[in-house]
Amino acid sequence: MGILTTEQAMALAEEQGLDLVEVSPQADPPVCRVMDYGKYKYQQAKRASEAKKKQVRVEIKEVKMRPKTDDHDFQFKIKHARRFLEEGNKVKLTIMFRGRENAHPDQGLKQLTKAVEALKDIGQVESKPNKMGRFMMMMIGPIKK
Repeated sequence: MGILTTEQAMALAEEQGLDLVEVSPQADPPVCRVMDYGKYKYQQAKRASEAKKKQVRVEIKEVKMRPKTDDHDFQFKIKHARRFLEEGNKVKLTIMFRGRENAHPDQGLKQLTKAVEALKDIGQVESKPNKMGRFMMMMIGPIKK
């Protein structure tokens, strides 16, 4: 519509039954639009909710073991970790040490390495094993396709 005075623009908007909305106040001269502001806000909210629906939330699921976890129990825990990875979640593998087990972190590392080997077709290591106090932890995430 070109450059108009504020009064002319307000009269034009009033005539059409719409609102005068300032789009870019920093511009010289400021840029305004004649639109239905309520409808515009509604459409923005609708777009935002659509974007939120399509968003995927990744959760961190934890699988706890001990350095001396037996083979059958280990396979059972790996089955759970596999299901979590298939659902698109990250898995935090935790080895808990008690008493004298703390003196042998290599056994916990061996368990984690064994778990990574069992899950390598569906998951990838996101953080290397690190020992914090009585726990040794590592993160595995699903492989991106």
